[in-house]
Amino acid sequence: MYENFFEMMHTPFTRDNPPELLYESPYVADAIGRLTYAADRQLFAVVTADAGCGKSTLIRKFVTSLPKDSYIVLYLSDSKLTPRWFYKGMLDQLGIESKFYRGDAKRQLQNQIEIIRGVQNKKVICILDEAHLLEKETIEEFRFLLNYRFDSMSPMALVLVGQTELWDKLKLQRYAAVRQRIDINCVLPHLDRSETEQYIQSHLVYAKGRQDLITDKALDDIYQESSGILRSINRIAEKCLMYAFQQNKRLIDEHMVRYVVDHEMLKGGGNA
Repeated sequence: MYENFFEMMHTPFTRDNPPELLYESPYVADAIGRLTYAADRQLFAVVTADAGCGKSTLIRKFVTSLPKDSYIVLYLSDSKLTPRWFYKGMLDQLGIESKFYRGDAKRQLQNQIEIIRGVQNKKVICILDEAHLLEKETIEEFRFLLNYRFDSMSPMALVLVGQTELWDKLKLQRYAAVRQRIDINCVLPHLDRSETEQYIQSHLVYAKGRQDLITDKALDDIYQESSGILRSINRIAEKCLMYAFQQNKRLIDEHMVRYVVDHEMLKGGGNA
């Protein structure tokens, strides 16, 4: 609808925009570098951030950056994941029918990874999303999975991705043995004012339409109302574009942002 009005070729603020074409904050660039190192060295990494701060975009960027002829990426996102279903989910993605018992399935996975490493000459990366929702039994299973060949090597890279409370959970004494095996910890903060502007402009550049659509004061308000949370920035900007189109306005100013926040956002943009 508003895309034609603003002469855009693409919709700017959607979840499925190509991550490699959008703004990459210094924290994201650093995290990708560290995750790439973890993938190469087959390490255990943890990625945490507040809800809406770009964890999924980071993982998409990271996976896209990996050469497909060198890595096999396994991705699981299930808040009810038990150890048995963890192994089953991994084996399913490798095209292997999982055995029923956990120990048998773990040995299947370890054997298959040996084949992948030795015959295909590839490394395996397992990414577990929404990891802050995992139960104690599943988190502790990672210790046994990574305790391979008398703890002399890791059979694969393991990346846990979750909201900030994941790290709070891992700091508990009951997870000390797991925490001690974590090699890399990445934290994504909220964007600052300058980064928020660069983020919005990168989306407008991707849309290939007019880029001088938002005043500086409007950008100030978007930053304040979103608290630098990517998901909230997207929602406010998207609704502002729609409202401007409906009002036949070619420029988004601070008054328009205020109207959108007051009338169309749930408790303001920062709580979206």
